Amino acid sequence: MSETDTLYLLLAEDDLEDQMLVRRAFEVAEIDHTLSIVNDGEELLDCLQQRPPFEDARLPDLILLDLNMPKKSGRECIEEIKADQRLRRIPIIVLTSSYAGEDIVHSYDNGASSYIRKPVTFNKLVEVVKAIGGYWFSIVELPTEQQSENP
Repeated sequence: MSETDTLYLLLAEDDLEDQMLVRRAFEVAEIDHTLSIVNDGEELLDCLQQRPPFEDARLPDLILLDLNMPKKSGRECIEEIKADQRLRRIPIIVLTSSYAGEDIVHSYDNGASSYIRKPVTFNKLVEVVKAIGGYWFSIVELPTEQQSENP
């Protein structure tokens, strides 16, 4: 990804207030991005598989994933995404309120790239978002769809 590209992030989060806070944190952090939001695990997988109503969705550069969602949990989504040849290279950052040790272990064992507990203040969330942007989009080299098609 070149520095001039706009980052495409997909947030899977069922809490409307958390959706708004994450969206605002990316704006305050001044990271050039496009953010799409899905409300549950089924919508996340439909979006990634381009099933209706997401036929025109593109694959994200990064997934921000809450673990505790209705219909299909983030835990189940990690497993399904990482088992899919076309999707498994997409980095998944778990962004959750869970402090459960088994959630941390399960997330990493099944392919999550990072596990971050949701900060309790907006300013801390902005710091987290800046760190995510700095690391994942300035330091790390992410695979492109073209690279995936021509390994």
